[in-house]
Amino acid sequence: MKQFFTKYRHGLVIIIYSLVYILMFAYLENRPVHSYHIVHTVFDDWIPFCEVFIIPYMLWFPYMVLAVAYFIFFNKNKHEYYQLVFNLMMGMTIFLIVSYVYPNAQHIRPTEFPRDNIFTDAVKRLYRTDTPTNILPSIHVFNSLAIHMSLTNCEALRNHKGIRIASLTLTTLIIMSTMFLKQHSVIDICMGATLALFGFLVFYPRKIAETSRASYFGEAKRKKSEN
Repeated sequence: MKQFFTKYRHGLVIIIYSLVYILMFAYLENRPVHSYHIVHTVFDDWIPFCEVFIIPYMLWFPYMVLAVAYFIFFNKNKHEYYQLVFNLMMGMTIFLIVSYVYPNAQHIRPTEFPRDNIFTDAVKRLYRTDTPTNILPSIHVFNSLAIHMSLTNCEALRNHKGIRIASLTLTTLIIMSTMFLKQHSVIDICMGATLALFGFLVFYPRKIAETSRASYFGEAKRKKSEN
């Protein structure tokens, strides 16, 4: 047992942070707030409610857990693990700060459901357990993109194209689900994606340099062939 904890002690970073995050989020959800800033755009009204998206929305949880578990227990590159967890911790901490100084909420959830089925029942349970407050930026969006970044930039998965495609597909569906389930405003999604882009710039600078270098030499080679 001691050998196990010694080998995987780096995993304590995200576990301890997760516990602190849950406590802070619970405080924000239950603290008395006199008024909330309502987040809404006209685009929210154009997006129809679709209960089937509860499936990818709920898949966000195992997607997160399995990805983090992979980097703790199976990926030997600890640098990639710390890139992921520090990125997640940065985004989730910013979310907590925004929620504290700018209490926000949305009023786009349907009062009546157009259909009655098992997916609608699941959405009803979600609505009962998850309040429409503290939604900006969307953690569903940010964390999904952060996980996808870590998988696509993992050296051990470089030749596993199927994993990258599956990750991109699930991430896209999760982002869509936050809007089609009326869990988040388009503004929340845009802010979550912007935060993910910031995380990419901060924690994956080598990837940016490689992409820029490849683009430069590719353009130079193309011009040389034309001449």
